[in-house]
Amino acid sequence: MNIQWFPGHMTKTMRLIKENIKSVDIVIEILDARIPKSSKNPEIDAIIGDKKRLVVLNKSDIADKAETEKWIKHFEKNGICAIAVSSTQGKSLNIILDKCKSILSDKIEAWKKRGIVNRRLKIMVVGVPNVGKSSFINKLANKKSAKTGDKPGVTRGKQWISLSSGFELLDTPGVLWPKFDDQTVGMRLAFTGAVKDEIIDTEVLGMRLLEFLKENYPNTLAERYKMTDFETLDGFGMLEQLGRKRGFVVSGGEIDTLRAANVLLDEFRAAKLGKITLDRAVEEV
Repeated sequence: MNIQWFPGHMTKTMRLIKENIKSVDIVIEILDARIPKSSKNPEIDAIIGDKKRLVVLNKSDIADKAETEKWIKHFEKNGICAIAVSSTQGKSLNIILDKCKSILSDKIEAWKKRGIVNRRLKIMVVGVPNVGKSSFINKLANKKSAKTGDKPGVTRGKQWISLSSGFELLDTPGVLWPKFDDQTVGMRLAFTGAVKDEIIDTEVLGMRLLEFLKENYPNTLAERYKMTDFETLDGFGMLEQLGRKRGFVVSGGEIDTLRAANVLLDEFRAAKLGKITLDRAVEEV
């Protein structure tokens, strides 16, 4: 399945990031804790360059905790400070700004020597669509400054937000990159809803997710959907079994596999399948 998604507003966002990167002191890069590799925009890396950054693994409350811990060690091994948070629960958000100050400590000290004190620190927040960026900002600002939603593409323009703790925060719209050379990356972004469902074959997406769950979280299929003897089934066979178990039978005894796929994706995104991480840290270390 060839996923390619780069509408016009994303081109504008990339330009916006490039135009403002020099005026900020640090970049907070928000990744989805379930897909730390797949939600990392390679074009953002190129733009940020040597700029100080803090990686935030958001949605950690619905990710596999053991895998999240491995990912944090992976980033630290590569010289990048990383922290796991949950924007919906407010988990660990209270230390984000302290982390930023710590990362910028050398720069702050240099300003003091030049007689520059109480300078407001400027943060740029970047991330792919539907990564929870707006919820993160609202919790950080303790108000509803950024629009939120459970679909990608809610934030459409840049927003400067003043924080009471001496920071200025620049919110940017969620942005993908022009083409996913690794189709696994595109697939996993689609699983989490970062790519709009309208451009994807939902049944194929459901089949691929079932194949991943069979290999990595087989108990989930047995516990949530009462599926049995699926070890020898391919993705379509499992999708049919899931539909049969849920009673999605149409005229002629056929299984409504599209409905089964939609239910699977909805329940995965709502964390009803448990705490699942799709990108395995062991693959990257």
